Amino acid sequence: MANKGRDATVIVGGGHAAGTLLTTLIQKQWPHEVVLIGDEPHPPYQRPPLSKDYLAGKMERESLYLKPRSVYENAGHRLRLGERVEHIDRVNKTIKLSDQSSLGYDQLVLATGSRARRLNVPGADDLEGIHYLRDIADTDALRGQFVPGQRLVIVGGGYIGLEVAAIAVKGGLKVTVLEATGRVMQRVTGPEISAFFLAKHSNAGVEVRLDTSVTGFEADGDGHVAGVAVADGRTVPADLVLVSIGITPETALAESAGLPCDEGILVDEYARSDDPAILAIGDCTRHRNLFFEQPQRMESVANAVDQARTAAATLMGNDKPYDAAPWFWSNQYDVRLQMVGLSKDHDERVVRGNPKDGAFAVFYMREGHLIAVDAVNLPIAFMVGKKLVYQRRDVDAEALSDPDIELKSLL
Repeated sequence: MANKGRDATVIVGGGHAAGTLLTTLIQKQWPHEVVLIGDEPHPPYQRPPLSKDYLAGKMERESLYLKPRSVYENAGHRLRLGERVEHIDRVNKTIKLSDQSSLGYDQLVLATGSRARRLNVPGADDLEGIHYLRDIADTDALRGQFVPGQRLVIVGGGYIGLEVAAIAVKGGLKVTVLEATGRVMQRVTGPEISAFFLAKHSNAGVEVRLDTSVTGFEADGDGHVAGVAVADGRTVPADLVLVSIGITPETALAESAGLPCDEGILVDEYARSDDPAILAIGDCTRHRNLFFEQPQRMESVANAVDQARTAAATLMGNDKPYDAAPWFWSNQYDVRLQMVGLSKDHDERVVRGNPKDGAFAVFYMREGHLIAVDAVNLPIAFMVGKKLVYQRRDVDAEALSDPDIELKSLL
């Protein structure tokens, strides 16, 4: 049991949100003990490189860590790694861990993140060689099978699937991407961006099949995946498979404790749940954000960092509402895609530049004001767009598309 003579803050999770929160509390000289509990053996680390530089072997494992473990411990805080919280007792303000020990808390912050969505078809849970990518162990296992000439089938044409495809085909693998919808990255971007990346991957040697649903996996005689069955009755040969069809927020712990959840732990703009002693941050939350009318769930590092800073302010008694505009990025081949805002429900799209030149941007408008920007190798469009989106500015569409008008002049 934590020392009740000293206030104890417990953080559950080991991702970007948890690490940023603890680092921020250290910087603000938080006077109470913090115990961070993570179910992996690693201190808090970055996840985006798992499908980028770390997968490609360009980044060492230690470089993933937000801070060395010693930084947290030298500041007087504890990391309990490789342990899992099994139960929250809100009445007595204690948690039960996987080793059957208990720990008391005065403030509890849930940063439980998310898990890879599983594919529920025959063979998905039974065969060797079928991978998901969510943590360091997943990337290590996948990278260990990246052998030139191997046939990799990726189920899902979103960010992670396409990032892995780019690395794999450059490494000499034969790559096929199976996407159930009519466009790659359809959930997060518009048709111009989708068409650009489809062409980029096709020209690099990746076979992309759209409108293709997976119905099952076929095995060889040793229980290893040998093919992916699709809805039209054909089978795509495979030596290994990556399933990348999105994520599911980790809400089971919160739900079992009776905290309100709706595809995410419900929190307000200060990261507070309906229990005054419990906050929640990161991928696991559906949160109030003054930038949006309705609660949102964001799957991004930017959201994890911003919510963590909001939670730190709340813990310190300096309530600062969360109102950041969401932003995202993806690296594929020599392309950097930067995105800000949410393009859903736009009523007009404005393109600046020419996709054939490899540098362009798409501006998404609704009722005359800018709500989102997707910039391909055009950082100025992202930087200016980020300010305009945050300011909810009415912007002239012709000015956005005119190459003779500097974007900075629109601020």
